[in-house]
Amino acid sequence: MDPGSFVSLLGETKATAIIRTSLAWAVRPAMEAAIEGGFRIIEFTLNTPEALECIEEFAGRDGLVVGAGTVLTPEHVRRSVDAGAAYLVSPVVDDEIIAEAAKAGVAMMPGTRTPTEMLQAHRAGALLQKLFPAPSAGPAFVRACLGPLPFLRIVPTNGVNESNVRAYLEAGAHAVGFVNPLFDPDDLRHGRFERIARRARRLLEAVSER
Repeated sequence: MDPGSFVSLLGETKATAIIRTSLAWAVRPAMEAAIEGGFRIIEFTLNTPEALECIEEFAGRDGLVVGAGTVLTPEHVRRSVDAGAAYLVSPVVDDEIIAEAAKAGVAMMPGTRTPTEMLQAHRAGALLQKLFPAPSAGPAFVRACLGPLPFLRIVPTNGVNESNVRAYLEAGAHAVGFVNPLFDPDDLRHGRFERIARRARRLLEAVSER
């Protein structure tokens, strides 16, 4: 999937499921639960066990778009794309990583916390700007940034939950990503995957509310 097509799809879908855990046995069933609940754009962070294997496995399925998170080096870019990642996410702005993603022909979403970092990422070629970590007044911050910089495509992840997701989207966020509010660590530890599926449905319902 070319970067522009992914940006459009993400803007239509509005939400991604992002798993980060140290529990290797829980990764696949947890993501299966999120998919059962309706998520179609999913992300495995590279510091999750067997992340590349999971990316390759899930990317082979029809109807799913799979990304790699916590991309920190050009080698991460290459290995993730080779595994089938259609988009890449990083917690930081790194021009070398953004350039490598462009070379590989995939969308890159660097982590940004200030308008300066957002503009830097945009000018380096990143079509999306991840908001990380979340500021205390998240939706208001997104709205304030988009005032003078309306061409940005801000994607909050950290701190987005069922109660505030509509506020983020109404403030102008291009989309959002769900981490712990979807993959609750306690549910992962105890294998309560049915709760993740139910939570996925509720989160997507909150995303689509008008």
